[in-house]
Amino acid sequence: MKRILHISLLIAALLGVFPKGAAHAADREHTLKVYNWADYIDESLLDEFVVWYKEQTGEEVEIIYQLFDINEVMLAKLEKGHEDFDVVCPSEYIIDRMLANDMLLPINRDFGTTPDYTSLVSPFFVEQLAKFDQDGKQANDYAVGYMWGTTGILYNPKFVTDEEADSWGIIWDERFNSKVLMKDAYRDIYGCMIMYARYQEILDGKVTRQQLMNDTSDEAIDTVEVLLKSAKQNIAGWEVDFGKEMMTKKKAYINVSWSGDAVWAIEEADAIGMELRYHVPREGSNVWFDGWVIPKYAVNTKAAAYFINFMCMPENALRNMDMTGYVSAVGGDEVLENMQDEEEYDPIDATYFFGPAADSVFVNPVMYPHRPIIERCGMMHDGGTEDLLKMWSRIKGDSASAWTYILICIVFAGLIFAVIYKYTKKRYRRRRYAKRRRR
Repeated sequence: MKRILHISLLIAALLGVFPKGAAHAADREHTLKVYNWADYIDESLLDEFVVWYKEQTGEEVEIIYQLFDINEVMLAKLEKGHEDFDVVCPSEYIIDRMLANDMLLPINRDFGTTPDYTSLVSPFFVEQLAKFDQDGKQANDYAVGYMWGTTGILYNPKFVTDEEADSWGIIWDERFNSKVLMKDAYRDIYGCMIMYARYQEILDGKVTRQQLMNDTSDEAIDTVEVLLKSAKQNIAGWEVDFGKEMMTKKKAYINVSWSGDAVWAIEEADAIGMELRYHVPREGSNVWFDGWVIPKYAVNTKAAAYFINFMCMPENALRNMDMTGYVSAVGGDEVLENMQDEEEYDPIDATYFFGPAADSVFVNPVMYPHRPIIERCGMMHDGGTEDLLKMWSRIKGDSASAWTYILICIVFAGLIFAVIYKYTKKRYRRRRYAKRRRR
């Protein structure tokens, strides 16, 4: 039995079951429990925060860092298990729900002599969060933006023209039979499809995109369900992560993708002499964001607030972008200066994010879309989740194809190799990406 225990402990250690600082978890007041998405931070910052926190406060802290991959799983742990995480990173609609259900604590921004770096978060996200205000609670007191992006079409210009990629209608083009990959993200896809279905109403001024994004009536859900089922012959699979790799391998020509994944895929394609492009269709799309919050059952709220503040430091925001490919919610002159590249990009209007002076800046348009593109996007609030999930299950069940199962086999066949290869490649890739952006 003892030998078995030793072997079990060894396996647990190798798999990372015991998070950093677990041995000191009993000293809860000096432990910071962080719950975040996978591959969503430069993890070297965790150790640096420990040092920085002591410099700022004179107090010791150790970090327990844990990962989730689905918003609803994270929420269930907090709701049903009363898990005492100090900082979590939910998506916008979950922040909306947590605030409504009294699951959040206000973030104390009194950092003494330490600057309040949370004030550098772009006014764009301050405005977006303010739309979640309810029952006398101001959402900006309870959440701070972390990363954000859009949903659009990642495509191979050898097979898809720019004009074709300007409409969600391309998903139904019979030329792309089994060549379309769809994000397994019901909220993102729903918002895009309802805008496509009712685009003429938008043009006629009868309804706004924001209104459509949050229309989860039976009629609206039925409309989207019929639309997506009619595209099943073109949909090769439903994915969360492997779509971008399938695009670089020319296994698919179109991927309904998040902008952060598109940045990764475009960079990878360029490295092998291949071109991929990303576009937000004219009918409209969604803007999504994830943010830092302090849950109701948090213990170390002081360290939690300082951690959020630390992540908002411009140099740390830039490092997280370099590592993940996603875009920080932090704006300001320092971020803008580092993100500009006059040799690489054409000028665009990014005033919505960086302020009035950014009316003609040379930034990556996938990461910071041109103002007119942002203006045709909406943001989904919480609501209709159960009905949307049922609809989504029906669609995926009806749309399953041989290609889906082939893709699953490919993913599993490469899993063992990926575990070994991923970490090394990711580090190299982000260093190369950062170097190119900062020339």
